[in-house]
Amino acid sequence: MSIQFTAKARRGMVALTAAACLAVGVAGCGGGGDDGKKPEGSASATKSHGSKPSAQEGQSDEPLAELKGPSGLLLSITSAQRDAGGFVTVNGALKNDSGSAAIIPSSVRGNETEIIRNGSSLGGATLVDSKGKKRYYVLRDTDGRPLTTTGLTSLKPGEETQVFMQFPAPPAATTEVDFQLPGFPTASIQISG
Repeated sequence: MSIQFTAKARRGMVALTAAACLAVGVAGCGGGGDDGKKPEGSASATKSHGSKPSAQEGQSDEPLAELKGPSGLLLSITSAQRDAGGFVTVNGALKNDSGSAAIIPSSVRGNETEIIRNGSSLGGATLVDSKGKKRYYVLRDTDGRPLTTTGLTSLKPGEETQVFMQFPAPPAATTEVDFQLPGFPTASIQISG
């Protein structure tokens, strides 16, 4: 019985050693080496606030909507793209269109405790499907952080920053919704995709 136990233990150690070597080999082949070349088509870094929207193919130069808010802030919505994952990503740019520094009002983050706890954001944005009589709020991750641009505090005169917000997708038949952000007028936008 001890010979069988020893043989099984040896086979287990060999299998464990082989698995460990394989894992180290795979990790070593990750291609993380720096050969001094930059990847082709990489975006250049720009100075702005918060997280960035993903690049959307087929964005038109003409915005879907322009909303004038407090303190000379101008929100241009450039796209509202329906994704296969069951959500809608709204992309745009927030610009200080005034001659003085503009503080981003706290009202744009909304009044929900979970979103307020996570700092400044555009978490107060909603999409309203008037035909379906539903309001869609900004999605949150598992830690309660809103899936939107964060870290917005102020903009210098003429400064612009790219913004995004993700919402649950309305039914596929719904192609037009009202976009709302506290402090800004409501705008009708078209959902593509």
